[in-house]
Amino acid sequence: MDEWRHLLENDEQQKEQQRVDLVVSKIDNKISTTEREYDSAHSETKKVQQNYADNTSVNYFEVDDRIETSAELQQQRGLVSRLTENESILKNQLDTLKDLKKSPYFGRIDIQDDGEPDTEQLYIGIASFENADGEFLVYDWRAPISSVYYNGTLGKVAYETPMGKQETTLKKKRQFQIVDGKIRNMFDTNETVGDEMLQSALGAQNDDYMQNIVATIQHEQNDIIRDTKSNLLVVQGVAGSGKTSAILQRIAFLLYHSRDTLEADQIILFSPNKLFSHYISEVLPSLGERNMRQVTFDEFIDNRLKGLNVQSLFERYETDGKLTNQQRFVRSFKESAKFMDEAKEYCDNLAASDIYFSDIIFNEAVFFSKREIRSIFNSFPKAAKVSDRYLQTKNELIKRLKRRINRETQEDWVNDEIDQLSDEKYHDLLAGKTLGEFQNEDAERFFIAQKIVTDRLRVVYDAIFNDNFLDAYMQYADFLGKVDLPQNIDQPQWQQAINEFNSSIEFHSIKLDDCAPLLYMRDYICNTGQNNTMKYLFVDEMQDYSVAQLKYLRYAFPQTKWTLLGDSEQALFKDVEQPEEILRKLNSAFKVRHSRLISLMRSYRSTFPITTFAKSILPNGADIEAFNREGSIPELILSTGFKDGINQLIKAITGQRNKYGTVAVLTKNMREAKQVYEQIHSQTDATLLKDADRTLPKGVLVLPIYLAKGLEFDSVIAWDTSEKNYPDASLLGTLYTIITRAMHHLTLISIDSVTPLISDESLHNSQIKIERTIS
Repeated sequence: MDEWRHLLENDEQQKEQQRVDLVVSKIDNKISTTEREYDSAHSETKKVQQNYADNTSVNYFEVDDRIETSAELQQQRGLVSRLTENESILKNQLDTLKDLKKSPYFGRIDIQDDGEPDTEQLYIGIASFENADGEFLVYDWRAPISSVYYNGTLGKVAYETPMGKQETTLKKKRQFQIVDGKIRNMFDTNETVGDEMLQSALGAQNDDYMQNIVATIQHEQNDIIRDTKSNLLVVQGVAGSGKTSAILQRIAFLLYHSRDTLEADQIILFSPNKLFSHYISEVLPSLGERNMRQVTFDEFIDNRLKGLNVQSLFERYETDGKLTNQQRFVRSFKESAKFMDEAKEYCDNLAASDIYFSDIIFNEAVFFSKREIRSIFNSFPKAAKVSDRYLQTKNELIKRLKRRINRETQEDWVNDEIDQLSDEKYHDLLAGKTLGEFQNEDAERFFIAQKIVTDRLRVVYDAIFNDNFLDAYMQYADFLGKVDLPQNIDQPQWQQAINEFNSSIEFHSIKLDDCAPLLYMRDYICNTGQNNTMKYLFVDEMQDYSVAQLKYLRYAFPQTKWTLLGDSEQALFKDVEQPEEILRKLNSAFKVRHSRLISLMRSYRSTFPITTFAKSILPNGADIEAFNREGSIPELILSTGFKDGINQLIKAITGQRNKYGTVAVLTKNMREAKQVYEQIHSQTDATLLKDADRTLPKGVLVLPIYLAKGLEFDSVIAWDTSEKNYPDASLLGTLYTIITRAMHHLTLISIDSVTPLISDESLHNSQIKIERTIS
């Protein structure tokens, strides 16, 4: 019987391989056609670009020639743009086809609609592929029918389409591993994705980039990917649960689902660090989509507060251990929704006399005084919103500037400057105008004079346009002095915080907890700082954001639907918060209508022994489900002193380096990372990674845990997990995050006694290997 089944399976695999061969040959033909089209488009683009370059290098002095040439160049520029876009589309098609050729599909579903006599076989891959007759040989994994592959078990199933819910019967679900056009593995399953597929995908060693593994999307991940109704989707996922993969696949799905109305640059992702940005940068291109906009919160704030040295989250981590309880209360208050709401109320009730207007200066003299500006503001109806009165003030200042420009054109210095203009410069100032457009010579001269004065007073216009007539720092300090304090903050401590803010501003610096409320207040008063073109906003590692920061992002991107993902257990240097509490806070702060919390409790990244150990140190670790992938048991090395610890570290690195492509030594902070690196780099050829680094090299890496957010490594060595270094529960999230970066191997080195966060029971239950060194 077994022999008969084996023959049947072989026969079935042969038939499937014949189909793969047929599809690959058709893809090959399409590649050849597309390559010819691409080469032709590339040649055409080069030719037009050369023609454009030749034309732009010519100097024209006659006005008529300039206008004619300008129109011609505009036309050519548009042509270059269209050709370049066409070439780019063909290049993307070519890349996708080459990927499809290696592995045309990974799934097959056999379905039978009600009333239909025959079953239909559909094959699912990373992109659609049709034959010359328009018949789908491969369906895109994001197509509505493909959700049956991810969500359906055999029997009656339903799936969403643009026309509403459709029902069908799922008769068969088959999974493939196809490498270079050859079926390596094939099996039928009733599950979402069989463990064999997952074992293969997860057993591979870590790469420089995150891999696109749409073949292994799980049922609960598919719910995240295909959600189009939630305005606020919160994904709470344990370490290694695939939440980042699911989010990138969600972005790819949204671009596919709304391809007529959504562009990649209308999606913004706030990522935890630059290394992470690099790590995920190839996922969307491998799915045939352009990357969304990506930025760290630090980069975003730096850009909004140009001219100030903004404290980064990483700089703050370095000093977190030194805060007093009162300082923690102050920070907690500044980062709360209540603080932001009070800032809004303060702004809404400002009178003209309460606003800190500044003089607008030109050539070291006052051009518009703050008294004049306040008078303009005060002239508008008191019942109007402060932001509306401010905008009207801005417009009035621009009108007065224009009148001043017109008056200034009569001044002698302007006539002197016109008389000294060369013919070329004169014609430059006339750009876009023909000599016949002016009624007389005086009108032409006035036009030139206006250009000269406008150019000279550009600095005044910029000051008005950029809201330099409001002193946002003084305004914020005034708010700090008037805000209602919670009971747990002493007035002297609060006054010290105000003094620290004022002192920092003097030195062009600002602490992170002041950034969101200051920016919110400034932008709210000035009616600026909002991007209405963005449609989707994603935040990774949301547990590192305060509600105040999220409220500011909500203000800055008012038209966006939100997806927040994180792991409350991975909160660094602060106490852990439950996901339901986070959602309650966000619902209260944002007042959203359609919010949803999805929890991913199964961990796939690490081996079963590593995940079992990671679970054991958490109070609610039993809720986490470890994926059953075999691996070596984690080891704890108890060294005797710093020097012995370094020796043990070098020994561990040497052992792991021979087995794995990437060995990461993870520390609590940058100070430790530098200290360790200095001791080991000459013997291990290690690389020290810093905040500015954007790429993730292979080999031995030394980095603080906050730079490893979202990343994974073949082998992890946790440095100094001692009682002295990790004394209490405020560092539980930090330790847990370090442990869960490891995919295949984990070593912990403790200098003397191990942290109480790792209990004897934890060591016993997870069967961790303990090694004590002898001094």
